[in-house]
Amino acid sequence: MNTFFSYVLLGLSLSAPVGPINAAQLNRGIHYGFLHAWLVGLGAMIGDLLFMLLIYFGVAQFLTTPLMKTFLWLFGFFILVYTGIESIAGAKKTLHANAAVPATTKGKSFRNGFWMAISNPLNIVFWLGIYGAVLAKTSDMYSNQQLLIYSSGIFIGIILWDVFMAGVATSFRRFFKSRALYVIAIIAGITLIGFGIYFGYEALLLLME
Repeated sequence: MNTFFSYVLLGLSLSAPVGPINAAQLNRGIHYGFLHAWLVGLGAMIGDLLFMLLIYFGVAQFLTTPLMKTFLWLFGFFILVYTGIESIAGAKKTLHANAAVPATTKGKSFRNGFWMAISNPLNIVFWLGIYGAVLAKTSDMYSNQQLLIYSSGIFIGIILWDVFMAGVATSFRRFFKSRALYVIAIIAGITLIGFGIYFGYEALLLLME
């Protein structure tokens, strides 16, 4: 049981560092509430699950080829810059309680998180390094069934962080004044664009090689 909880803590620690997913969750939570923020995280988690399955079955190496990495960097660039601009464009709506927030759907929130997760080559390398190391360490010690149980512990940790971030974003919306929400939405948008520019820079470096 202690081993299982250590994997839950691993999932929490893997999700905690600030990145585009957390910024997107804050943005969605401020504008649309808990469920949309949670769905962004859920979409990202499904992307993480896809990577873990590819690593588990040993077919993830093709994702680190130069051609695929270039494609993913560029795709991530467009997704993040678009989402960042959307956040900044909608930030003024938070200044007015009765202002109409741009329409969106739960499916769009889910897809945003999913595309952000699978279009991030750093995410791929991250999971190859972390989960690949976990498999290498435990495959000789535990059965396949135990590996699946411990892998589920990682995902429970990710789910807990997802719910926590959605709650934080919703708290911002509920307790912060409109001016503070405006600033947070702007910062979230700039953060997303910043990550997007970094992705575009990495794609450019690969194209120039």
